[in-house]
Amino acid sequence: MQKVNGIGGVFFRARDPQALSAWYERHLGVSYYDPVPWKQREGYTVFAPFAQDTKYFGRDEQQWMINFRVDDLDALTKQLKAAGIEVETNPDWNSEVGKFARIHDPEGNPIELWQPNQ
Repeated sequence: MQKVNGIGGVFFRARDPQALSAWYERHLGVSYYDPVPWKQREGYTVFAPFAQDTKYFGRDEQQWMINFRVDDLDALTKQLKAAGIEVETNPDWNSEVGKFARIHDPEGNPIELWQPNQ
């Protein structure tokens, strides 16, 4: 059976796509696709539908949340805080799969940051 081999893109609506793209590039290093798409390193990708009533995403109306893999969560969270971005952590989120933190982009979308265990 043929199957997909990765995520080819993340697409969502934004009030100001250019400003939001610039924020993602400046703070997370995710470059806008034009002229060259963002090249990822190989790593784990989790696909996990959640129950409709989950509180995991934060806001009840939030239908999705993106999770980015990172090499050094502590260093990145310090960098984000220095840029004035609120970073949420919770020891209960950390598990055998790694450490987690959460931020929100300027339009309020939740972003989970994940440092996988080696």
